[in-house]
Amino acid sequence: MDRYIRELIAGGENQRLDFKYCVSDSRKIARTLAAFANTEGGRLLIGVRDNGSIAGIRTDEEIYMVDTAVQLFCRPVIEYSVKQHTAEGKTIIEVEVNRGTERPYQAMNEEGGWISWFRHLDQNLAANGVLLQIWRKEKKGSGVLVKFGKVENTLMEYLQKNGSITLSKFRKISGISSYRAESILANLIIFRVLVMNASEKGFTYSLRPDETSPERSSGAG
Repeated sequence: MDRYIRELIAGGENQRLDFKYCVSDSRKIARTLAAFANTEGGRLLIGVRDNGSIAGIRTDEEIYMVDTAVQLFCRPVIEYSVKQHTAEGKTIIEVEVNRGTERPYQAMNEEGGWISWFRHLDQNLAANGVLLQIWRKEKKGSGVLVKFGKVENTLMEYLQKNGSITLSKFRKISGISSYRAESILANLIIFRVLVMNASEKGFTYSLRPDETSPERSSGAG
């Protein structure tokens, strides 16, 4: 089991792997668990420093803190599994979360508010309105029908000339509400016409490299 953990750690933190030296606040763990459930799933290794060195856990209370995060600070409740490993004579906890089927999953912040998170590379980022609409549309499973009218054509022309666009810029050039702009962008992402580019600075949207003919319909599942 020592080899398994070493190989896992050697890959470093990424979209599906996060390290935690210890658990001092269940809310912070809830954020990571929700992000994993909203994205591709992942593993949280407790007892590992950010640089990959092994610290080990101090007490079994770490497991209790994870359960508290799931039961009290996540909604809906996230399914997870816990395994204990030994490396360098120290105990490491592996918490595994699968991609959830009830997205969006939310985590409570310090002020008592609920926020949906997603995993981007090795970071947890707060979901925006477009991503929330994508999850809700996919959850309904009723499919989406994209009709290209004046607004959609304006968007496509802008992207072909400029490469990418922000939500605020889309609203400005089209003169539509924020909700409608988010809905159009969400449909086009589900439809695989657009891709969303995320960073700590914000979100932009661009044409998918293999995008060809937009006059199609697609299921949202």
